[in-house]
Amino acid sequence: MNQNKIDSKPEILFEDDFCIIVYKEPEELTVPGRGPDKRECLMSRTAQHCGPVFNIHRLDQPTSGLVLIARTKEMQKQMSRLFQERRVEKEYIAIVEGIMAEGDQLIDLPLRADINNRPMQIVDQELGKRAVTTCEVLTNDRWSTRVLLKPETGRTHQLRVHLSSIGHPIVGDRLYNKNVPEDLMGELKLHAMSLKFEHPMTGELISVRKEPPF
Repeated sequence: MNQNKIDSKPEILFEDDFCIIVYKEPEELTVPGRGPDKRECLMSRTAQHCGPVFNIHRLDQPTSGLVLIARTKEMQKQMSRLFQERRVEKEYIAIVEGIMAEGDQLIDLPLRADINNRPMQIVDQELGKRAVTTCEVLTNDRWSTRVLLKPETGRTHQLRVHLSSIGHPIVGDRLYNKNVPEDLMGELKLHAMSLKFEHPMTGELISVRKEPPF
């Protein structure tokens, strides 16, 4: 991100005394990485403009979309529990390579870390943890397909590995798309479009949506 973006206030889609839902730019870190060159991130940018904040979940660096951030430690604890219990509904939009058959399909492929090639994940029917994604085809063009993804589980790189494993890697995926030279890939076409959950402090049904930048 350029300096103007780093210093700017993030786009806020929802805000109350307990949490904030903000938009993460493509290629922006959710939380600080290792090294002084990776201190700037969505969390630091939000704290700069909104005061103390606490991380609940994260998106991969190249992924754009909605991130829920707690304003209190209790909210962080309660929302982390909701994510663990799969009581937060998430929807993603992606553009994948190739023409997928119309309709919905359930991708149920267990995943684990590739210990010889971190941070990559691989499908492993014996040692992997269960990972489930619903994939709905929205539109096709000559060479790609726009899909709506609903992860039932939250494994690392789940959507990226699942789609690559069925022969339709996400456009711009430098880890799991080997069909295109890296210098021609462009940005990852994966966007966290919506979050829906029951607010653990107020009981309100929170539903926030932001359309993808592609």
